[in-house]
Amino acid sequence: MIDLHCHILPGVDDGSPDMQESLAMAKKAVEAGITHLFATPHHLNERYVNVKDDIIDRVFELNKCLQQENIPLSVHPGQELRIHRELFVSLEKRELLTLDNAEKYLLLELPSGHVPIYTQELIYELLLKGITPIIVHPERNKELIENHNLLFKLVQEGALTQLTSGSIIGLFGKNVKSFSKKILEHNLAHFIATDAHNIGSRGFTLQEAYEAITKTYGIDHTFYFKENAETLIKGQSLSIVTPVPFKKKLLGIF
Repeated sequence: MIDLHCHILPGVDDGSPDMQESLAMAKKAVEAGITHLFATPHHLNERYVNVKDDIIDRVFELNKCLQQENIPLSVHPGQELRIHRELFVSLEKRELLTLDNAEKYLLLELPSGHVPIYTQELIYELLLKGITPIIVHPERNKELIENHNLLFKLVQEGALTQLTSGSIIGLFGKNVKSFSKKILEHNLAHFIATDAHNIGSRGFTLQEAYEAITKTYGIDHTFYFKENAETLIKGQSLSIVTPVPFKKKLLGIF
């Protein structure tokens, strides 16, 4: 299995604090059936700054340690970028890191409480530059939970989304689990990833999420998400299902 979103790099954000923990996380990932994962530290989220070249260097060092410890896991470079108005300035400065540095897909994080008014414009501009934004954990965004159609509009604009495995199995509460279900039912999810931060409360639950998806929606849905991750890592074009709009709620007159 492939995990597109993980905070395994040591000492760079709120994920692994040191190399010892990173190696422990790697072992847990392998035990969970993961063969490849993307190290995607936070960038410009008002707490952490992790620019492209630094991440690439740290991923190289981590892979070297994994080989020395005979841990069969391949770590790929990535970045969880908080959306901001000066995004294209950061891009010009070569601070932003697309997945695998392939200039095709970028993990984009929204603030937890709202969706900035310039989000659709930035998505459009990124797509014009040939970069597809993947909105991470939309199911945990307060405004999207309250306004489902806004997520539909973002996907219709051309953005992709990544649900967190823990959200699907209920680790973030009933509301997040319920919204995750609606996202799945309306074809608004394109990837499942762990967003793992440690070996405890925020671990590698990808297999559990896939099992839950298979049980509720069938094995074809699980294959869809797995194949999308495999296609992305190979640098090929994704096959995306058509999103289903949410029905408008009608106000009855009594």
